[in-house]
Amino acid sequence: MKETNKIYFIGIGGIGMSAIARYMLSQGKKVYGYDKTETTLTKKLVDEGMEIHYTDDVNQIPEGMDLVVYTPAIPEGHLELNHLINNGFDVIKRAEMLGRLSQVKKTIAIAGTHGKTSTSATTAHLLKHGKEDVSAFIGGIMSNYNSNYIEGYGDWIVVEADEYDRSFLHLSPDIIAIMSMDADHLDIYGDHTEMIEGFEAFIMKIKQDGTLIIKDEMLAGLSEAVIGVLAEKNVDVVLFGIETNTEVSAQNVRVEEGKFFFDYESENGSISSLQTNLAGRHNIENALVAITIAIVLGLDGEAVREGMQSFKGIKRRFEMIYEDDAVTYIDDYAHHPTELRSAIGAAKELFPDKKITGVFQPHLFSRTRDFVDGFAESLDMLDEILLMEIYPAREVPIEGITSKIIFDKMKTKNKILVTKETLMDELKNKELEVLITLGAGDIDTFIVRIDELLTAKNT
Repeated sequence: MKETNKIYFIGIGGIGMSAIARYMLSQGKKVYGYDKTETTLTKKLVDEGMEIHYTDDVNQIPEGMDLVVYTPAIPEGHLELNHLINNGFDVIKRAEMLGRLSQVKKTIAIAGTHGKTSTSATTAHLLKHGKEDVSAFIGGIMSNYNSNYIEGYGDWIVVEADEYDRSFLHLSPDIIAIMSMDADHLDIYGDHTEMIEGFEAFIMKIKQDGTLIIKDEMLAGLSEAVIGVLAEKNVDVVLFGIETNTEVSAQNVRVEEGKFFFDYESENGSISSLQTNLAGRHNIENALVAITIAIVLGLDGEAVREGMQSFKGIKRRFEMIYEDDAVTYIDDYAHHPTELRSAIGAAKELFPDKKITGVFQPHLFSRTRDFVDGFAESLDMLDEILLMEIYPAREVPIEGITSKIIFDKMKTKNKILVTKETLMDELKNKELEVLITLGAGDIDTFIVRIDELLTAKNT
């Protein structure tokens, strides 16, 4: 990419796009971008030296672009994107850009319908703390770095291998970790079987003598063709789990003074009483994988222990927003039934004697339709629920699909439907003990307002 000097990102404000844009800027490239709206993130990108505009206008496209990168979230009728494609510019998807990087760098790719961001961020932090000069492209803002990108000049990069739009098939990884393969993105794959086949195709992209980190039950479900490729490529397959008899496991998981602790056990040794600042057993699994990768790359037990203790987590991943003697407020990105169960389960484990109130904003009409039963079951874990309207993101409405189909299937009686206009008034009138906001849409725009409400009520 040395001959590429001017790069234009369409959808530059996306969490994945902005990380690549930051990398290219760090390499001395001139970076330009378009996005639909100005955000806190795009303002930071401008402060860092990028030029960004917010109107879909071909006259605002910078001249002399060597490369155009776009996100699949951009609508088909986008004027600028179609103009650039029709006029012969080098136009590639974000995933192809990451794929190019993975061909010239040693690549750690973290995949899974859940767990990608937390595991990738933990892995990158452990390696950086352990003096491995990695670059990392993360799908969330890491609190330690206040960024979704870690700049490094070593041989290794850490990336999230995104199954959406089959993006991960562009990667050529040296190390692959599969965190989960639950059904999701059925608007892309059609059904769960086809999605599993997508993961299998990704696994077969692993380089010769690579490492695959995966759960026993997921390995058992892979086809004979995949197992054959792993053998042909001499891939080291490492199995992991909690309280399992596998090569790598977490034992003696416990909560002490509001923190999760566990013992890391492996065939190559153990590290006792590790502390993680990320709550929930799902984050213990994420930590297991990150630690295993760090050890594969040469970190010792003490570096791992220090790195785990110093990792502050990721914005919107069970993020503690407000806490006093009366109320705790947590925000989480959970937008799939499995993620909801993990986040709500973590809250119940940390606060076993307190009432858990949840605010959930469903994400996508298609996901709501496909997993309505799972959403209802997960949300029934809460003591009370305020259910918001569906956030449409890239989708147009689907007839008959609203938040009410989840609401009607829920068994709890402590449930109400709210809108963006009524949410704050409802919260004002509630006696809250533990509040958790959940969702991947624009529910995060309420975080500051809820924080201010709790501060005013409790001081």
